[in-house]
Amino acid sequence: MITDTVTEVLEGIWPLAILGYGVSVVLTPVARWIAYRRKIVDRPDDLLKPHRRPVAYLGGVALCGGFLAAMIVGVAGRPELWPLALLIGIASIIITLTGLLDDLFNLTPKYKVLGQVIAAAVLFWGLRQAGVHTSAARMFFLSLGMEPPVALAVLISAALTLVVVVAACNATNLLDGLDGLCGGVTGIIALGFVALAVWLACWGHDWQTDQFRVMLSLAMAGAVLGFLPYNIPPASIFLGDAGSMLLGFFVAAMIMLFAREGTMRWFLAACVIFGLPIIDTALAVVRRTVAGVNIFTGDRSHLYDQLVDRGMTVKQVVVLFYGLALVAATLGVAQAIFLRARYALLLDLCVAGIMAAVFIKKKMILPDRRRPAGKDETDGC
Repeated sequence: MITDTVTEVLEGIWPLAILGYGVSVVLTPVARWIAYRRKIVDRPDDLLKPHRRPVAYLGGVALCGGFLAAMIVGVAGRPELWPLALLIGIASIIITLTGLLDDLFNLTPKYKVLGQVIAAAVLFWGLRQAGVHTSAARMFFLSLGMEPPVALAVLISAALTLVVVVAACNATNLLDGLDGLCGGVTGIIALGFVALAVWLACWGHDWQTDQFRVMLSLAMAGAVLGFLPYNIPPASIFLGDAGSMLLGFFVAAMIMLFAREGTMRWFLAACVIFGLPIIDTALAVVRRTVAGVNIFTGDRSHLYDQLVDRGMTVKQVVVLFYGLALVAATLGVAQAIFLRARYALLLDLCVAGIMAAVFIKKKMILPDRRRPAGKDETDGC
């Protein structure tokens, strides 16, 4: 029975969610105390940061601690997973430190991207150590009945890893604009990955990688749930770029781990589960392109900002986004289970087209008229 198989998959590793939660829920108030004591706070301004008082940063450091603690315990008795886990841990620290430096010193976009590129390189090295570094390219080629040369497969997979890491890190960074929004949405995404990873483990052929995906998802889901009580409106501590970029890196690592040779549907499903941040980022890029400004130029016209401007409260918008994230996660898991890749892709394109039409009709791609001329800032609270 399927329930017996699910029980077997989760046996011994489900407590990782509890561990991630426990470490995060303890570390977050400690990080908050240090942040206020050392004046590591996010101060309000007239445009991008409308909160009424300075709010502590360092939430991302606590989140990283919870995630890494759970991951380390999860692989402790599985030496075959140590190389991949070690390099994902190192990459997670690199991305967290990059975001923390931006929180402290307001890095220019090129230095933030540089940190993301380094983290992507470390992740790809970890995939290589696990022997799955060509899976992304072979996923496409074998689906078409072709066998790519090894060198080409490595090159394509490395490029895709880089693109996914940079895109995911910036997508979650852009989503971090309201109290509890980015953390809660990514927590739901992590739970979607748990469901997808468990199902794949039930029917997959690589038990080692399958269980590792479940471990990572449980670890991050628990860590986010431990942090979230301190971040829901009104937040007493922010993720900062350290936390939002870490969440993006986690998503990128999971997407690459869902790339299976010969089938695209698990990769597509992971992207759909992450669909809400992708939609918000695409909307921001289109809007800024239409406005003729740098895509890294901050504004207050994100989807969630526009909903607030149209009369919704912050809490209502956050709850709505949680619901939309749950719908995306459910759709992603369902299409992976019930649809072949070609039909899933067609469905995804239809949904994307409908949403684009709604955004155009509601005039949500118009440039931000409130932005002072010449002001350049990066997004993220």
